[in-house]
Amino acid sequence: MKRFFQPIAKDGPAKKPALSAAADLLCPGGATNGEDEENGQRRAAPLKFLTWNANSLLLRAKNNWPEFSRLVQSLDPDVICFQEVRMPAAGSKGAPKNPSELKDDTSSSREEKQVLMRALSNPPFGEYRVWWSLSDSKYAGTAMLIKRQLQPKKVYFSLDRAASKHEPDGRVILAEFESCFLLNTYAPNNGWKEEENSFKRRRKWDKRILDFVLQIEKPLIWCGDLNVSHQEIDVSHPEFFSNAKLNGYIPPNKEDCGQPGFTVAERRRFDNILTQGRLIDAHRYLHKEKDMDHGFSWSGNPVGKYRGKRMRIDYFLVSEKFKDRIVACDMHGHGIELEGFCGSDHCPVSLVLSEETSQCES
Repeated sequence: MKRFFQPIAKDGPAKKPALSAAADLLCPGGATNGEDEENGQRRAAPLKFLTWNANSLLLRAKNNWPEFSRLVQSLDPDVICFQEVRMPAAGSKGAPKNPSELKDDTSSSREEKQVLMRALSNPPFGEYRVWWSLSDSKYAGTAMLIKRQLQPKKVYFSLDRAASKHEPDGRVILAEFESCFLLNTYAPNNGWKEEENSFKRRRKWDKRILDFVLQIEKPLIWCGDLNVSHQEIDVSHPEFFSNAKLNGYIPPNKEDCGQPGFTVAERRRFDNILTQGRLIDAHRYLHKEKDMDHGFSWSGNPVGKYRGKRMRIDYFLVSEKFKDRIVACDMHGHGIELEGFCGSDHCPVSLVLSEETSQCES
């Protein structure tokens, strides 16, 4: 979710993590070298997942990596999905960009890439391969890390699998496994004003997502920052968010009024996606009651009017066929002071599916 209330700190100098030989094995563009097939450890589909809006992966690598690394070490996820990577795509000024690779054509971009790749080569991240979908500038962007023995059949970067181009701003990574899809998205924020075209952009996105979930031929696991709170139980202060305004502006359509992510229009469209797509909200399936301490994935600035105001906008949604296999879905941050958020305004969220079977049921 866009941080409305506090400017993002500039990327500053910090001690770099040590570089390991595993850095040479990372595949920024998603290439594979066949080593997993040779050692016979390939599995059909993942069972443990972690998603996190890092709010600048470079800043987290510089300032919060030990904390996040400990979490990954303890959870041992098969897949890690990032949103708001905020690293620019490769390509010099004025030239076409390659959103599958990190920019490294200037001294500053080379240094930033080195910092991030060092972080991703150190344990436990050396066990993973990484796919990038990046914006042209330090904005948005997603990444997906998948354990080497679980490499997908194919990876797409658009909701339209026939398209060769990445989704604008790098908002989508879709991994296809033998018997299921894993979708990582960073949904565009609804915004506050129709004049800025933000409402139209979000409506178009929701329509495309609905079309996607209706036409896929395999069960789906969908995660990421979806920038919407489905029900009142998913925000800390429903009345506050329902009546929120920016500089006193009131949209002409009542259903667009309120905090982006908690307007009636967004919530209604999201409900329709879940219903028509036959998707289960894994966290709400397991956690029925409102939890004012551990029940929200995004938290406002601890200073100011948004102190203590929180939303659940980061999700794991799974096809109904997986409902009985949901073992755990937890948020790993809590409290007003953003404990466990690892420096972001979002906390990591994890999902565990039943290990009774090693692959998704079709």
